[in-house]
Formats: sequence, structure tokens, C-alpha cells
Amino acid sequence: MADSGRDLRVADFIRDELASIISREMRDPRVGLVNVNEVKVSRDLSYADVYVSSLDADTAESRQTLIEVLNGAAGFFRSELAKRHRMRTTPRLRIHYDELMEEGPRLEALIEKAVASDRRQHGEGDDGGDGHG
Repeated sequence: MADSGRDLRVADFIRDELASIISREMRDPRVGLVNVNEVKVSRDLSYADVYVSSLDADTAESRQTLIEVLNGAAGFFRSELAKRHRMRTTPRLRIHYDELMEEGPRLEALIEKAVASDRRQHGEGDDGGDGHG
């Protein structure tokens, strides 16, 4: 159990190094500013799921293109990562678009709408501070 944090350390390493590689070494014009949000590494360190987002990818089509380009460069990323660590193997990368970047604001808006609706139904003038209800 001594290596229980190893997958987390490897994930952090991949996240940081991959962000650096993408920002400094990617020359593809279809790849704008990419954020590497999270990396989840399998227990046996054979693969890593990489979750990215980009403000430049504002449509489903542009997100799909971004993911295709990044997955197409996964071999390049893996070889660059291999040069930067001393592990026996480098995990295979599977890159996904992190939908939470879009889902968060949408869910927040839905919650605000529900709260406002609830307030209207239970009396707009109540501030809830009188201890009743």
C-alpha cells in the first residue's frame, strides 16, 4: 500500500508537463489555448485519461476537432513525457473534452432559476429570516 499515492503523483506530473508541452510545442493552428484540467491514471499506470477544455472551442464541432487533434498527437505527447521522467513506462494517453466547464454555469443557472421560482411560490416578501417556514 506504500504506492497508493503513486497514481496521483503520476497524474499531477502528466497534467503539469502536458500543459507545458501543449502550450510550448504544439504548432497546430486548431489548438488554441488549452487547459489541462484533470488527469486520471489507471492503478497499473498503463493509461491516463486526460480532461482538457478550451475557451477557443465554443462549439461541439470545434471541441471534437480539438480532441481529434490532441489524440492524434498523443504519441508525440507520450514520447515527450517519457523524456521527462524516470518511470519504466509512460502511460498511454486518452484525451477527452471536459464538459464540466460548460455544465457548471448551466447547472448554476438552473439552480438559481429553481430558487427564484421557489421564492415566488412561497411569498416574495419573505426573506426567510423570521424563523417561520
